[in-house]
Amino acid sequence: MKDKKSIQSFKEFLKCKKREKRKVFFWQIFILIAFLALWEVFARIGVIDTFLFSKPSDIVNLFIGYLSNGEIFRHIGISVWETILGFTIGTVIGIIVAISLWWSKLVAKILDPFLVVLNALPKTALAPIIIVWVGAGVKGIVVIAVTISVVTTILSAYNYFINVDEEKVKMLRSFGANKRQILTKLILPANIGNIINIIKINIGMSWVGVIVGEFLVSRYGIGYLIVYGGQVFRLDLVMMGVVVLAVCALVMYEIVNIIEKIYKSKNNVDNN
Repeated sequence: MKDKKSIQSFKEFLKCKKREKRKVFFWQIFILIAFLALWEVFARIGVIDTFLFSKPSDIVNLFIGYLSNGEIFRHIGISVWETILGFTIGTVIGIIVAISLWWSKLVAKILDPFLVVLNALPKTALAPIIIVWVGAGVKGIVVIAVTISVVTTILSAYNYFINVDEEKVKMLRSFGANKRQILTKLILPANIGNIINIIKINIGMSWVGVIVGEFLVSRYGIGYLIVYGGQVFRLDLVMMGVVVLAVCALVMYEIVNIIEKIYKSKNNVDNN
């Protein structure tokens, strides 16, 4: 009898969760559509200046034009590739350095003030210097993206590593585990979810680096479209670039989100 009640309660809980999810999705779509509709209406009746803010219909028409000649795909492809390179390199280097800091407390103490200072530096303001050092083109843009994400990755990952349950670490040591075994059997597996969260953050930060780099030196990419639109006072082009940028960032974020859900579901199955 109790089992039937618990199963029924669980089913009700799942139904409630699904209803809540559908409700959230509905309101998200509603707010987006309402915002676009008000923007279009206010632009048409003259409440807002279309020269400064453009309007959704103009942005859609411009996007269709770029879509028909295929030019938008080149700009998106270049920016997405630079972003993938930036956040991948930044995440990998950051995690490797964080592992090194966890491995040696002495190294962590020595590098701590330098990392704090590097994290406080305005990396986007240093972008022109980085371009001069590294060179223009994809290489310089990727280095800017890496610079923005790598220090945050180091500090976040290191903080996650040192905050793993100390009792579990002591237990492994009591069984004679060495540092490499503790790292591979406990520290890294326990922080897979945290590393995925770091990747999510790095996607946004890498996009910032890529757009800043494209503002400065690129003749292609979403950042180039935005800055070019601003230079020739075509705000519809600027807004189109911003919308395309938002969609690309959202798609990349959702891909990582799907990977995280697959990992969690697999992990739950293994635990059961």
